[in-house]
Amino acid sequence: MSFFGNLARYLRKSSSPDWSTLERFLAWSFGGGAASSGVIVNPQTALQSAAVYACVKVLAESIAMLPCTLYRKGAGQSRAPAEDHPLFELLRYQPNEWQSSVEFFEMMVASLCLRGNGYAWPNRSRSGEIIELLPMHPDVVNVTMESGFRLNYQITLSDGSFKDLGAGDIFHVRGLTLNGWLGISPIAYARESIGLALAAEKFGGQLFRNGAKMSGVLEHPSRLSEGAAKRLKESFDLATSGEHAHETAVLEEGTKFTKISIAPEDAQFLETRKYQRSEIAAIYRVPAHLINDLEKATFSNIEQLGLEFVSLCLMPWITRFEQAIRRDLIARDERPTYGVAFDVSALLRGDAAARSAYYHNGILDGWLLRNEARAMESELGVVLNPIDGLDKPLMPLNMTEVGADAAADVPADATQDPPSGAASRLRLATA
Repeated sequence: MSFFGNLARYLRKSSSPDWSTLERFLAWSFGGGAASSGVIVNPQTALQSAAVYACVKVLAESIAMLPCTLYRKGAGQSRAPAEDHPLFELLRYQPNEWQSSVEFFEMMVASLCLRGNGYAWPNRSRSGEIIELLPMHPDVVNVTMESGFRLNYQITLSDGSFKDLGAGDIFHVRGLTLNGWLGISPIAYARESIGLALAAEKFGGQLFRNGAKMSGVLEHPSRLSEGAAKRLKESFDLATSGEHAHETAVLEEGTKFTKISIAPEDAQFLETRKYQRSEIAAIYRVPAHLINDLEKATFSNIEQLGLEFVSLCLMPWITRFEQAIRRDLIARDERPTYGVAFDVSALLRGDAAARSAYYHNGILDGWLLRNEARAMESELGVVLNPIDGLDKPLMPLNMTEVGADAAADVPADATQDPPSGAASRLRLATA
């Protein structure tokens, strides 16, 4: 079987790959490192931070829920869903035999958030038609720029062999890039902030593991042997930590306990955790209130924060995907005819009042047909079939086109000079 057949079979049957040691090693190699806090930060460990996990989850789910539609351009600015094109089904509903479009785009966005790059292999028929999109783990793809500005994708297969593919053979979505052809890992560049958040969480876990009691020293009035000191420490720790944290410890022979560690409030433990949460949200450009940080959210600004989430957070990611799809998945000779767009209006699916106002204004202003509004509502789950007679736009009575001749609608006899009495009344009315 050819290489492409083997690659397709491998990717189709690897819907739930067990990366185990290879995953951990490559996660360290591609965008990892030790932070100053002493915590190892890489794409695998970064998700253990609640703030990082929440940001990745918000971005992945928000983008994956938006319908991705391939459309055909018509005369003027008209366009219609290209349902007869094979790429329409793959992008809108099911890119391969084991993933839905939601799961596929979730994985791509998560790869971008954690590693800066998302890859998929478009499996093509002999005629060149894309029949499925097979996701590829970013750690098995090595991208290099060859001479003549030619991109090369070296793919590592399950048997350890390598295969080189060109730029047109891979669907590649890049994050922020410094060289123009490979995205950088947000985890690698923000590992100090993430490492501090992980260290604070680890400190809190150890604190409460010990019953929220800080460590100290045991003081004895006389000299103890090494064995006696060890036994005394072990017996004291056993009686005052973990599930025995609130039991009474008996200290013999004049031994007393003195705390020497600073209190959590002195180390500003809670403030550190709050600051790291908001800092990680800023790295991913996610509004803090979406990861349950409502400290600066009020009833007066929460709606504006939601609008900024769409315009300033989601739209750069959506535009990145749309342009990558056009570049890698739509044939060059089809690009003047076909385009792709994510339907952001799906974010209003749970807001009936906002949808109603949107449809109402569009219909009254004449840029939205009533049957078009019914079709848009049907896409969100409520099936509303078209009604005869609702395919014509409504024209506002108090508006007219720029440059239209107002005298064109005036009756012919109205242009004649009015009688003298009527003329005087007209002057009074216009005075």
